[in-house]
Amino acid sequence: MDLRKLKKLIDLVEESGIAELEVTENEEKVRIVKGGGIPREMYMSAPMQVPMSLSQAVTPIAAPAAAAPAPEPAVPAGHTVKSPMVGTFYRSPSPGAKAFVEIGDTVKSGQTVCIIEAMKLLNEIEADKDGVVKAFLIENGQPVEYGEPLLVIE
Repeated sequence: MDLRKLKKLIDLVEESGIAELEVTENEEKVRIVKGGGIPREMYMSAPMQVPMSLSQAVTPIAAPAAAAPAPEPAVPAGHTVKSPMVGTFYRSPSPGAKAFVEIGDTVKSGQTVCIIEAMKLLNEIEADKDGVVKAFLIENGQPVEYGEPLLVIE
């Protein structure tokens, strides 16, 4: 590619709002990135091999102390109602409305206990067992995953 074409391409990138331009012509390839800096390919290079001296190979290195795992919050005993989908957990049908159920309420199988919003659709989640609501395991408005525990019924 001759210098005039290259200069024209640089001017084109400068005048337009694009940040990057790549042109392939036959076996020649030119890439122009606006703003300069180090090209991304530089970051993806393989790590350099450094020869190890004999003293480095023999000297033992102390292993870092393993961090103690955070204790899991205690989940009350009983039947756990799990999320059947990914979405956002809500205890009431709309903001400011009364919650479907509160801790200590008696629920029947098939009774709506919460909703999960997924793709702008509100899906009612029903109790799958009769009992008393012991605890909510998710805060109102928090995202939930498939199979994540929502509440405990005893």
